Amino acid sequence: MKIRFYFTIIALITISLSGCKKNNDPATNLTKSDQVKAAIEIVRLATEVKLGHMVPSISIYMQTPDDIVFASVNAMGVPLLTPKTMFRFASNTKTFTSTAILNMYEAGWLDIYKKITDTIPGYSETYVPATPDWQIPYKNEITIELLLQHAAGVYDVDNDPVPGFGGESYTEFMYNSDSAHQFTVPEMVEQLVIHDLSYFKPDSGYHYSNTGFAILSEIVARIYSLHSGEQKSFTDYLEDYIYGTNTRVPLNLHFPWLASNIYLGDPHASGTIYYKNIGKVIYGSSNMSAHVGEGNGWSDFENLNQFVRTLMTGNNVLSAQTITLMQTDRSQFGGPYALGCTYTPNLGFGHNGDIRGYLTIMVYDPDVDVSLIALLPMEDQSSEENFMISFTAMYDAAWAARAALGYPGKP
Repeated sequence: MKIRFYFTIIALITISLSGCKKNNDPATNLTKSDQVKAAIEIVRLATEVKLGHMVPSISIYMQTPDDIVFASVNAMGVPLLTPKTMFRFASNTKTFTSTAILNMYEAGWLDIYKKITDTIPGYSETYVPATPDWQIPYKNEITIELLLQHAAGVYDVDNDPVPGFGGESYTEFMYNSDSAHQFTVPEMVEQLVIHDLSYFKPDSGYHYSNTGFAILSEIVARIYSLHSGEQKSFTDYLEDYIYGTNTRVPLNLHFPWLASNIYLGDPHASGTIYYKNIGKVIYGSSNMSAHVGEGNGWSDFENLNQFVRTLMTGNNVLSAQTITLMQTDRSQFGGPYALGCTYTPNLGFGHNGDIRGYLTIMVYDPDVDVSLIALLPMEDQSSEENFMISFTAMYDAAWAARAALGYPGKP
């Protein structure tokens, strides 16, 4: 299953669909939720016209300095979503991975400026295995920081074609061959070694890479295993240090890594993809083992909002100084992308995501103290143009929601 994910198109979004008018009429009897619903319904209906088929729903969860507003609009016959509806938040997972790495950095368990071939502080083990099956191109020049910035040149075997797989990515080919296949990071890294795959020499360009973040998840697991004295997974670290019961901000979040753990909590929104040759396919339960550390998370609106809001305001596991580093430490080639975090005008800092028909945004805007979660559980992959229409609609809905409440909307 190819995951379509584009950070490089954010600039294009600002010049595509027309924005929605904000409602500042003091005489209106509409609640804030009603105002937002009216604004995002305009986006949903316009998107249906452009695509020529149903857009099942668009939902926005916003927290302002004064209020929490949830609005969801849906096509006829589609269940209405609530703040507790579960969904896959895809590459928003990368901000969790960055948080884990930076939490370890604050604790002295790793150094983000070190190369992945350097030894882990206090141990003789290196950040990634010193074995032939991990001898990826330019391995000795890749730092943890460059992986976080997508500036390491690590080839993405999840999104881009790999030789020997019929023009498909490695994960797409394997998933289509056996949807229950248990993926591991070492097996995906092995494809880089076998085919000598890379985009460029480290620190000489920018290319979004799910595989680069999968490598980061492996680094977290290796370090945590050494400190624990027993085998630990990336998900174990997240639960124990980032969101679990004993953390500063306990949250209801899930990061499955076993192929058998396909469950998506109830109630949940289904993801829909329109394909060119096979039409509409609906997803819910799904094997996420190929996406550990880069896209395997799921939760609901309330919990995802609480995470991004507390994190970006320095009220979660990272210090304010480290949050600034996360937001601003950019490669000269990476545009708005920093350490597992990007910036979008009039939305703020955070991430977005796309997996199995779930398009999502998770952001916090410090200029107006507004956090926002957006979900459009549909994408059209029948053409590049239709995908862009889908992806753009998610952003237009987010901007329209802000504008409806009097905040700066679409730039």
